[in-house]
Amino acid sequence: MKEKLTAWTGIRNYQARNYLRAMRKSDLVFFYHSNVGKAIVGLAEVARERYPDPTDPLWDCVDLKALRPLARPLELSIIKTDPILRTLPLITQPRLSIMPVTPKQAQRILQLT
Repeated sequence: MKEKLTAWTGIRNYQARNYLRAMRKSDLVFFYHSNVGKAIVGLAEVARERYPDPTDPLWDCVDLKALRPLARPLELSIIKTDPILRTLPLITQPRLSIMPVTPKQAQRILQLT
């Protein structure tokens, strides 16, 4: 995330929208590169809770504030083989752009980076 603060727009999946709507200010967010690299690369936080997406006001968005890059990217190949992380929706529902992470999974991600 090059910007320090950005609107997370363009979410057009109902399940992802519901997860987005559940986000609260100061919630931590892992930033995942889904195209090049396929890895968790950074940490952000919710700076503003849901509001109408300016690209389509029928949908919602949130603002994210970049916190820091991870010390090293956590690649998808490692996530798939880790016993704690292989149940992430990232693996079981790979087209979902927003998904919950349990505290145990978040701790494991941070241990591996």
